[in-house]
Amino acid sequence: MKRIATATVLIPTISYFVLFAEFWQFAIGLSIIASLCYYEFLSISRNHGIALEPTWVGYLLGLAVLNLPAPEIWLVVSSLVFMALALRSKDLAHALPHGAVGALGILYVYGAWRTGIDLRAANPWWLFFACALNWIGDTAAFYIGRTFGRHKLAPRVSPAKSWEGAIASVIASMLLAAFLMPRLLPAVPAWKIVVIGAGANVFGQLGDLCESALKRGAGMKDSSNLLPGHGGWLDRVDSSLFAMPAVYLIKSWLAA
Repeated sequence: MKRIATATVLIPTISYFVLFAEFWQFAIGLSIIASLCYYEFLSISRNHGIALEPTWVGYLLGLAVLNLPAPEIWLVVSSLVFMALALRSKDLAHALPHGAVGALGILYVYGAWRTGIDLRAANPWWLFFACALNWIGDTAAFYIGRTFGRHKLAPRVSPAKSWEGAIASVIASMLLAAFLMPRLLPAVPAWKIVVIGAGANVFGQLGDLCESALKRGAGMKDSSNLLPGHGGWLDRVDSSLFAMPAVYLIKSWLAA
């Protein structure tokens, strides 16, 4: 019940910000969500024995990647800053892990969300699509996997996931792309949207597994308890963090 109640509030709210909010409202909302995701990433990294200090540096660099021009420059700066901060490690054997995890957190969280900004700039429906294909795909994977799942997808990482559910997720995203998106993006050929939907769904499922691996390695069930019934923000958007760059990239390749 908590899961349904949270989704009932969350999905319309995110849809509003994606589709209808003024850009400054969208930018503020996205900065808050991205920073909550980064907060949870820091929690996971601490449970791996890697505490990134001072934490304010990561938030500041991440918001620069998200909101300032030339985000690729800020991604490079972030990597260099975290390499420099790693020199503070008491044991220099920890310098590489600390620098690498610091750079990964900015790229993984804020870098992925930056592609969401670029998708919205092209057309808000592109960003909606990048989010919705995972909402639809996750629902299909859950019900089909629970009913028909027999073959484990990645038992070490996520024992409940099945190949049957994963295939159902791809098909559901392709159906969303085929029947809904041509009405919302009429200038884009339907076959291109279907290809984008299928590819982005696969990347989204990979994102889900990657976040599960990070949590399992840290001995955590959820990234936090900020979203009742869903765990944390990172748990909720792990697929989108992979799907948004995939939509952006495949869309660019196909000139969609």
